[in-house]
Amino acid sequence: MKFSIKRSEFLKSLADVQRAISSRTTIPILTGLKIMASEEGLTLTGSDSDISIEAFISQEDEKNNLTIDQAGSIVLQARFFSEIVKKLPDEMMEVEVLDHFQTLITSANASFTVNGLDANNYPHLPVIDTQETFVLPVNLFKQVIGQTVIAISTHESRPILTGVNMVIEHGKLLAVATDSHRLSQRIIPLELNSALADQKYNVIIPGKSLIELSRTLDDSHDNIEMMITENQVLFKMENMLFYSRLLEGYYPDTARLIPETASTEIVFNASSLLGSIERASLLSHEGKNNVVKVSITPDLVEISGNSPDVGNVKEELAYISVEGEPIDLSFNPDYMKDALRTFGQTDIRIKFTSPVRPFILVPSEDDKTFIQLITPVRTF
Repeated sequence: MKFSIKRSEFLKSLADVQRAISSRTTIPILTGLKIMASEEGLTLTGSDSDISIEAFISQEDEKNNLTIDQAGSIVLQARFFSEIVKKLPDEMMEVEVLDHFQTLITSANASFTVNGLDANNYPHLPVIDTQETFVLPVNLFKQVIGQTVIAISTHESRPILTGVNMVIEHGKLLAVATDSHRLSQRIIPLELNSALADQKYNVIIPGKSLIELSRTLDDSHDNIEMMITENQVLFKMENMLFYSRLLEGYYPDTARLIPETASTEIVFNASSLLGSIERASLLSHEGKNNVVKVSITPDLVEISGNSPDVGNVKEELAYISVEGEPIDLSFNPDYMKDALRTFGQTDIRIKFTSPVRPFILVPSEDDKTFIQLITPVRTF
């Protein structure tokens, strides 16, 4: 195998593929990057057996300045190879596989010879043979990922909660995540062809996979294609394929957790409330109990935090409107900050039912398509 390429373009694809490569894998060859050269161009592959990413660099695209002198393939140690490519002196680089899988990397006056592995021993990527393709707008899907992954569980004791449950039916995609203390749910419309319109798809995608996928999505693409099989999901872009395994099992019925009535409702500006909670949590983080208290009456809305070792904080909150019964409750400020950041600068409505029941945050204009739910902390 032998090729030369513009280094900056090669590094872009290399960075995407490296997101799937882990140094902690139990399969040694998966710590490597697979490079395959053909008449059409270069294919880079990285995998940790949970996530696999394949990027294609076309020889026809002039900006790549790619010349394939000899087709072939090799697996190179990803970490070392990446560091070498980043530090090469010239804008052009050349890679040539010699005898016994030794690989020569040259650029201007610098040359490295590194040991490679036989690409025939690299595991094959899953074959996803399905005509059932969903087209998702990139910007909207990135938003859905960002708004839901904050609520996934980080504890492996309940693996199913480390994923985001995605349900596609009736022309909608519902994404929901919960760690049993909080929940985030987003619904977006989908354009489905007639063959898919009557079907229901219910999958659980690992949160880690979605976070890495979101990092590879850029605004140069309008849409991304999603294909589902029994235990894999494939996201397809122009020059990249992103595979992820699916989590097996049944996701809890989260619909019953969302309260349908409220005894107290209050409207805030999300970023203004976020600033107040950030100030209140400065002291709560120092105490044993990371708790902030809110007190709501028709005339006064107040937030307070108390750490016996450091001191206390109290702040009167600016709000847009309040209605319903007075209420006092405590909550984890970190959960609240995560939730508020997903709303940006918009106005939000918070609906309380009781001091010990979960409360929800929704956009003030639309309380159906996006819901954040937080369980209060009992302090008595």
